[in-house]
Amino acid sequence: MKAALHFIFLVGIWLLLTLNVTLPNIAVGVVSAFVVTLFFAKYSLKADKKQFHIHRYFWAVIYGFIFLWECIKANIDVMYRVIHPRMPIKPGIVKVKSTLKTDIGKVFLANSITMTPGTITVDIIDDYFYVHWIYVHSKDPAIYTQKILGRFEKYLKRIFE
Repeated sequence: MKAALHFIFLVGIWLLLTLNVTLPNIAVGVVSAFVVTLFFAKYSLKADKKQFHIHRYFWAVIYGFIFLWECIKANIDVMYRVIHPRMPIKPGIVKVKSTLKTDIGKVFLANSITMTPGTITVDIIDDYFYVHWIYVHSKDPAIYTQKILGRFEKYLKRIFE
């Protein structure tokens, strides 16, 4: 059953990405989805009852807007640092502790940090994220943890835990 859902999902994604409903395109999508399902369906995420909670989808939409806003702010900040004649950067790697418990939540947090300009998640060890930051504002762990994880972690907890 899980493999069939995986296959249907992949065919649907193929059709959405190509926006081409001709027989050759559908055939390529079906064959590709079959091969991917055959080899990788056993590695897909396990379904649980939490995915049927509607409030999680509401918070995911809210998170999308929060993430977009944080990306806009970070783009403006990086643009300022690049355009400024003295290039005010103070790069460094900081160690921040996350309170997220699920692995998928940690992955989303790491990707959100990395996709925000000026920060890159270098490593995750247990609950600690090692983040390269273009401008380390403070040496106080509480301050830079709040600045890096701040709004992301709060919403990811509501979505994944």
